[in-house]
Amino acid sequence: MRSSQQHIIESVNDWLTASQQVWLCTILKTWGSSPRPVGAMLACNSQGELVGSLSGGCIEEDFLEQLKDGSLKERYNAEGGPFVIEYGVTEAEQARLKLPCGGQLHVLLESIEPSSENRAVFFELVQALQNHSRVSRRVDLATGVLSVHSVDAGSDAASSTLEMDCDDSKLESVEVGGGVMVHRLSPVYRLLLLGAGDVARYVAEMAIALEYEVTLCDPRPNYLDHWSVNGVEVSASLPDDLVRSKFSNPYSGIVALAHDPRVDDMALMEALKTDAFYVGAMGSERTSAARRERLPELGLSEEEIHALHAPIGFSIGSKTPAEIAIAVMAEITAVRHGRRQ
Repeated sequence: MRSSQQHIIESVNDWLTASQQVWLCTILKTWGSSPRPVGAMLACNSQGELVGSLSGGCIEEDFLEQLKDGSLKERYNAEGGPFVIEYGVTEAEQARLKLPCGGQLHVLLESIEPSSENRAVFFELVQALQNHSRVSRRVDLATGVLSVHSVDAGSDAASSTLEMDCDDSKLESVEVGGGVMVHRLSPVYRLLLLGAGDVARYVAEMAIALEYEVTLCDPRPNYLDHWSVNGVEVSASLPDDLVRSKFSNPYSGIVALAHDPRVDDMALMEALKTDAFYVGAMGSERTSAARRERLPELGLSEEEIHALHAPIGFSIGSKTPAEIAIAVMAEITAVRHGRRQ
């Protein structure tokens, strides 16, 4: 499982390694009803192969036409480096590109040559994303020179040549200033589900569809015997050990669904001390209140316990496992995008 950003970065790395020149488009700004968010990317190699997207297809077609007739390369040479294309500025262009009413996109276009320096940058980006590290790609807008910044390392990597005052606490964003674009890249998000039951099965299936890397953990004997979902890693490890080893970063969520304090609390006592973007536990209001009374005995502070989402999920009057799973994934999605604390 890879995030869409990770897939694009890996494709660019593969093409550069094969000595192919690459065009890379990144959405810098949007207005109105834009089809894709800021930070979305589209990459194209010298053979015309595409990965990623900027719209429903019309902007991609326009890009390929300009690439085919040579106008993009001509403008790139005239600009002497990366430049911004503004789509949907006029009503006529919005109609031609079939953009939603009022929709506009500002897209940075880069031509990336397969030099040893550029190959080193994209190799480093791939390694960071595969290791679930927070990483930024930086572009000198005047020269096109690329560099990498590893947020987890706390300092620029050896290949970095630029400095910029920016907020590294944001996980996914694009910032432009001082002649530099900083693009924070996101590795695949992980979810740890606790408890091999029907709710976990539906949550896992929905999470896979939403491009999460999913692990199901249940250390209880026989509980895993008949539980499986394609693409989900299954583990009988102790939950607290698993949280420490794989789910303690801002790209991880821990979801307690066992309805068994021996499993759920063991994970929560560790999870609530991590940087995981989401920690939740299934149960009624009464069960959740009892859990909050137990957690201080496990060494958790009031502030740490306050971060727990319990009862888990949005209140939609859900009763069946599938409906509960919808409520759970809706809340996780909202938290991930900063719409709910």
